[in-house]
Amino acid sequence: MSEKVKKKLNEEPNSRAYIIVSSLIILAMLIWSLSAVQGRDTTGTGGLTIAKNIIRGIFNPDTALLLNFTKQGVIYMLLETICIAFLGTIIGAIISIPLSFLASSNIVPVPVSLATRFLIMMIRTIPSLIYGLMFIKVTGPGPFAGLLTMSFTSIGMLTKLFSDTIADLNKSILESLAALGCNTFEKIRYGVIPQLKPNFLSTTIYRFDMNLRDATTLGLVGAGGIGSPLIFAMNSYRWNQVGAILLGLIILVLLIEFFSTKIRTKLVRG
Repeated sequence: MSEKVKKKLNEEPNSRAYIIVSSLIILAMLIWSLSAVQGRDTTGTGGLTIAKNIIRGIFNPDTALLLNFTKQGVIYMLLETICIAFLGTIIGAIISIPLSFLASSNIVPVPVSLATRFLIMMIRTIPSLIYGLMFIKVTGPGPFAGLLTMSFTSIGMLTKLFSDTIADLNKSILESLAALGCNTFEKIRYGVIPQLKPNFLSTTIYRFDMNLRDATTLGLVGAGGIGSPLIFAMNSYRWNQVGAILLGLIILVLLIEFFSTKIRTKLVRG
């Protein structure tokens, strides 16, 4: 290979033109987006003034609302949000276990597996807010609609991850148990469940973390939880109450994240 060819191969690609064009496109998109920004709202209050009020209210939360132990307090609303996320996760996990076996081609015939996977794909396609609006029309606004929404959204994700875990089963363990004369129940008890249990529990806990955040969002459409009081406080410009609710949410999410990470780490490492 000649020196000229080696020098050409070792040269860095000239991407200056690509960077310039990409930067111009991004800049043009930003300028176009800023054209839709309005500096004043319908009340005539300046946008900068509203931003200051939001920041002032968040850093000066309403302690009376934060420490209120009635049904209108932050603590009760956070407890309701936790219950919606927890029960929704449990129901979704229970339904996902048989579906995950039906979606595993190494357990059931391929046509059954494909049909189940198609069903799960359809469930996962619909966003949680759409489910929330649908169930609110059926059951009315409230925590039960949020519970049903959390269950359906959990089924889509958990079934997919559970079936991936089942696909990675170590079949040599089952063959060894069969050689020892174990029946089907004993092979499931001592060969299948010990392999699946840690990953199933870890995935379920991770889904609970996601449901806790989704339950807050679902409250914005009236599906129970702390989201409804949050949007009401924002619409009425009670920024001190917004700060109290957000502070409670931050503390709750941090606590749940800390303990769930500890539990999942212990499960995976055994």
